[in-house]
Amino acid sequence: MKRNIGLGLACLPFLLSTQTATAQSQEEELATLRDRVAALEASRTTPELKFSAFENTEITIYGFARFEAFYDFDFAQGDLSRAGRVGDPDFATDGEFDTSVRVSRFGFRSKTPTQIGDISTQLEFDLFGSGGDESTSPNLRLRHANININDQVLLGQFWTNFMPLVHYPTTADFNGPVGITFARVPQARYTYRTGNGLELSASLEEAAGGSSDPVFTAAAFYQGEGFSVRGAALTGTFNSGGSEFDTSGFTVSGSVSPWKGGTVTATYVTGEALGNLLIGGGSRVVGGQTNDSDGFTLAIDQKLSDAFSVGLAYGNESYDLPTAVGSSGNAFTDLESIHLSLFYRPTDRLTLAAEYINIQSEGPTFSADADRIGLSATFSF
Repeated sequence: MKRNIGLGLACLPFLLSTQTATAQSQEEELATLRDRVAALEASRTTPELKFSAFENTEITIYGFARFEAFYDFDFAQGDLSRAGRVGDPDFATDGEFDTSVRVSRFGFRSKTPTQIGDISTQLEFDLFGSGGDESTSPNLRLRHANININDQVLLGQFWTNFMPLVHYPTTADFNGPVGITFARVPQARYTYRTGNGLELSASLEEAAGGSSDPVFTAAAFYQGEGFSVRGAALTGTFNSGGSEFDTSGFTVSGSVSPWKGGTVTATYVTGEALGNLLIGGGSRVVGGQTNDSDGFTLAIDQKLSDAFSVGLAYGNESYDLPTAVGSSGNAFTDLESIHLSLFYRPTDRLTLAAEYINIQSEGPTFSADADRIGLSATFSF
């Protein structure tokens, strides 16, 4: 598939080509979209185990157990797709089978009415803790830990406000396609909702990689009838090799449902020194210079029946400066991925998935690609 970052910009007019909704319809669509975000976080199921721990406080326990099996044809990637390993001779293989349970997760949410509004908390963990990589005894890792006041003020660790979570492509693979931002960071965020489908948010976030200053982000999201769009910007500084560098960028994304059961989603991101936020993880600084990058994803999801659905997700990342692939001497400037997924849900809580993944990595002096097949079973609670 020919990489074409410009396709992202070409898709945006299509995402905006729909009629303006009434306020009531917009609120209904926004509620549906919020449900979709929660579903993506819990493998498309809604947690239901709730109880009252204290007076006026409701506790929700949620999560899922997942078993996965993979077969890598070219480069052993472990228990999730790792574009940075493609082209590294240390991971080259004639065929390797692997299994994992590390995507499994659990969490707790609380909700307490107060005189200043509802105060909610979240604690969530998975099994990707350090020292447990590809192990049969993985370690816990904190994903989210935050306080939310009146659904406006968020304090703690959560998805970066720069990330287009609501437009993230649906894949069985933990990482998903390259070309999109993905990070959870400590932050202080404020969200303002106008009541007609528009949300505005701003945050001060910890800068990954070490910094004496926080990163600032701002985002706008609009939900219309049958479509949604979001834009976000980021600016800040970070430290590398004893020097301080600037980082900045913007991302724009959108989703539209042009036919029955179908959804088309696109994202585009560009900026300076954003490699720590991108799935491909390109170097932020090369030879004392910040590395500019562009990323693009395009995904099509189709519901075939109440039980079956399919998805196709394409992603691309390109960098101005090369990033070393292990200690091989290879270095990539372009990454490309394809995820072809089939989901079967015999019950509301059980999801079986089969997925084919292809990743291509190219640089000034090398080109490599990797094929991967994955199977998974997820039961949510």
